[in-house]
Order: sequence, then structure tokens, then C-alpha cells
Amino acid sequence: MPTVLFDFADPRVANAWRAIDDRVMGGVSRSTLRSDPGGHAVFEGEVSLDSNGGFASVRSAPAAHGRTGAQTCVLEVQGEAKRFKLNFLTEDSFEGLNYQAAFTPDPDRWQRLRIPLAEFRPSFRGREVPGAPPLDPARLRQVGLMIAERQAGPFALAIRRISLA
Repeated sequence: MPTVLFDFADPRVANAWRAIDDRVMGGVSRSTLRSDPGGHAVFEGEVSLDSNGGFASVRSAPAAHGRTGAQTCVLEVQGEAKRFKLNFLTEDSFEGLNYQAAFTPDPDRWQRLRIPLAEFRPSFRGREVPGAPPLDPARLRQVGLMIAERQAGPFALAIRRISLA
């Protein structure tokens, strides 16, 4: 039975997330996670490559999101056929080891993506960290969504739920 981490049917859930865009390093990209009247959230904004930028992201507040023994993350999404990343952090700090898995949503229909936790790769500031420990789902503290990889321009990703199974 999956454990729902975030159900965006409740508008308060999206409102608790904050943007962490390339502005932290001088870029000009922007993003937000907003509640949609259709019962989901929308991660949207614009990625700019100006001023050495190139990414936009949002992140949940630190809290106990872990689940011992979880093997898979389940995302219910629909959006542009761009490459997004789901980020998991096991610490409360602003920056630290970040476990990332990429996905590309279907623009024409809602889908339930199942991403094995073994596919999440440890990274720091966008670079993979060889030799880092694998993701421990029991220690999950923060969850984020990101678009990067020089995908300049506007973007939108609709999301209903994030769960662990």
C-alpha cells in the first residue's frame, strides 16, 4: 500500500513549497508551485540561460517523509514533454546531498509514473557524487521538482500526488 507524501488536491500542500531557482547563483530563471482549481498543483515558470542560469526548482519544507522499506516513488503527472527531475534530500539543510531521478511526462494524459528508488542518483550542485551512499527512504526529509539541462523557455508540469511504495 503506497504512502502518500503529498496530495495536491489540498491547496495548502502546494502553498508550503518554495522556489529555489538559479537566482541563488546569479541567474534569472523563475518558478512557482501553485494550486490549480482542477485539484492538482502546477510547477511552472521560465528557465533562462542568461547570467549563467539554467535551472528552476521548488522544494517542500523539511519534515519526516521517510518510509522504511520503500522501493518505489509513484508520481501522478501530466505536462510538457520536457525532462524534469524529482529530488529527494535526507537532510534539513538548504544544500546538501540531493538524490535525483529524471522523468518525462506525457503531454496528452495523466499518468502514474513508478520510479524505483534505486534509480535516484546522488548529486551535489548538479554533479553526480561517486561513492555516496544510496538513498535511504527512511531518512527522507525534503522533496523537490526541477527542470534543468539547458531547457530554456517556459514550462509547466501538473502534479496530483507523490507517494512511496
